[in-house]
Amino acid sequence: MTETARLPLEGVRVLDLSNVLAGPYCAFQLALMGAEVIKVERPGMGDLARQLGADPARSAVNMGISFLAQNAGKASVTLDLKRARGKTLLKRLVRDADVLIENFRPGVMDRLGLGYETLRAENPALIYCAISGFGQDGPWRDNPAYDQIVQGVAGVMSVTGDATSAPLRVGYPLADTVGGMTAAFAITAALNADPRGTFLDISMTEAVLSSMGWVVSNHLIGGVAPQALGNENMTSAPSGTFATADRPINIAANRDSQWEALARHLGRDDLLTHPDYATREARKTNRHRLRAELETVLTKRPAADWVAELNPLSVPVGPVLSVPDVLETEQITGRDLIAEVETEDETLRLCASPVRMGTQRPAPQSAPPALGADNARIWGDLGLSAQEIAELQAEGVI
Repeated sequence: MTETARLPLEGVRVLDLSNVLAGPYCAFQLALMGAEVIKVERPGMGDLARQLGADPARSAVNMGISFLAQNAGKASVTLDLKRARGKTLLKRLVRDADVLIENFRPGVMDRLGLGYETLRAENPALIYCAISGFGQDGPWRDNPAYDQIVQGVAGVMSVTGDATSAPLRVGYPLADTVGGMTAAFAITAALNADPRGTFLDISMTEAVLSSMGWVVSNHLIGGVAPQALGNENMTSAPSGTFATADRPINIAANRDSQWEALARHLGRDDLLTHPDYATREARKTNRHRLRAELETVLTKRPAADWVAELNPLSVPVGPVLSVPDVLETEQITGRDLIAEVETEDETLRLCASPVRMGTQRPAPQSAPPALGADNARIWGDLGLSAQEIAELQAEGVI
């Protein structure tokens, strides 16, 4: 965004008590939209993600890559919520906050004496967002949950891969990310309520199930048992991944007109009248034989040729790229998805907001914070003197 453009969440203060991914990702999305986000972290250790990631040297100094990915643009204070003075300081922070995000197991904040009802007494307009694996009630409520656990119990793994490889985990933390984005959506909706103030119960499992709309509805309404179809589209054929002379491509000829254009461009007009492929249902039934027929032509030329020729015919085609490959494409580099954030030692490249607002894309305005980097400023703003801050630090409260 330009310096003069006003972001939609400017003036909103968010307390981020969460760890690792779902909660921090949620708070990161709010920060990108202009919210002031204050991470409230455990003294000495902080967010566990500070020790995670592919670079051990960064993890050793509490700035792991897993932390860097979704904590830019935030402030960091340290606070021991188990100590009486720590509880008091959090309550004081809550009085001037609009939102609090936590992803502890259900009941943890209540046991600390810092649950929703307690904090609402300090600030009736507080939006309290609790993100958990399964929700705040139900028989699974107290089970520990990480992304892999949720992918398994939500049915994602059962439909990922094919008959020989399923169940298979999606290759990134899908449940954490979908749960975090769901929470961000819920918070922005709650900010628009009048009067403000509510408890948001975000279940990562339910968020994932909601995102599996067609799979779930085919079962609930159509009575169809979900299957692991690999790279095939359950609703149409030919629609999936196909071999070429060099690398795989995805083709999604989901409409009859697209199928006809594809067959004719490949010189396989004979398939259009073949009884095994003449109708949508026939093509779905015989999808694997149809793929083999099409690959007799597709494998004679490289992927780039087919992408360049078929898309102008309104046949959706795309190469199967690696993450490094797609990040280097003109489509991504030309739309400013990757932002550069300066630190004292280096320039970090991080994802900006997935949303463009007009012609601008919200991006991180500051680097991910060191643990407790904003203690003096935030606690000072609450009226604590430098001596009091030093005493609290010496006692391990902050």
